[in-house]
Amino acid sequence: MVAARANWKGYIKFGDVACAVALYTAASSSERIAFHTLNRATGNRVRREFVDSETGDPVERDDQVKGYEMENGDYVVLEPEEVAAAVPDSDKTLKIEAFVPCAEIDDVYFDKPYYLAPDRMGADAFKLLRDGMRQAKVAALARTVLFRRLRTVLIRPHGNGLIGTTLNFDYEVRSAKEAFADIPEIKIEGEMLDLAKHIINTKKGSFDAKTFDDRYDAAVAELVKAKMEGRPLPKKKAPPPSKASDLLETLRKSAGLVPSQKPKPAVGAKADRNRKQPKRAAGSRRAA
Repeated sequence: MVAARANWKGYIKFGDVACAVALYTAASSSERIAFHTLNRATGNRVRREFVDSETGDPVERDDQVKGYEMENGDYVVLEPEEVAAAVPDSDKTLKIEAFVPCAEIDDVYFDKPYYLAPDRMGADAFKLLRDGMRQAKVAALARTVLFRRLRTVLIRPHGNGLIGTTLNFDYEVRSAKEAFADIPEIKIEGEMLDLAKHIINTKKGSFDAKTFDDRYDAAVAELVKAKMEGRPLPKKKAPPPSKASDLLETLRKSAGLVPSQKPKPAVGAKADRNRKQPKRAAGSRRAA
């Protein structure tokens, strides 16, 4: 097995104690099926090219600069060295600024997770920080320059190591009030709420990431395999038409409180005739 490659190496510092750490990517999309864009006529890959929006001429890499639009197509041009000079210098140190209760950080601020492990020396200080936070049930807020940006990192115990999650800035998180503004004020109580609680209790379980498969990726993989082998392509079944339903009635059915509809047995003279008339044996003939 090839050893994981660290994305960043530096130090965690809490108080006057510091220990060397290595940061590794915790989640990656590299295993997903990837596609290339092709020319349908030739089957060759298409190359992306930057062109001038007015002249249509290709623009070489050395002539490409960053620009901030003011108004009416006027831009402030920023040279590469000017952008580099504006980036904060990195001292390669995750300086812990505060310890907070684990549940205090709203996960809407979570950005990307990374594993933190001790790098060479300093394992004792690393373990001290990990076990201390675990017993106190707290997480650490630290700041450092990661990948050319000053980032806030939430550090928590995770197995034998730590997990550091970069946090979105407040201006990057959209207002929940705006998203939920049109939800009507309806008070749910009585039987409907009791039924909802009953359904929730019957569906309780535990989280296991292995049980959740990527159906899209699996379907695309099957499609690619079928085309390679010349087999008929899988077809998507049309979903059954949805019917308007009463919420309370639907809750009762989900809770198993509505009996299934079975065909009623025949009654009366018709039922008697059906019982009295024997089945004709196969191949029998009507009497003359």
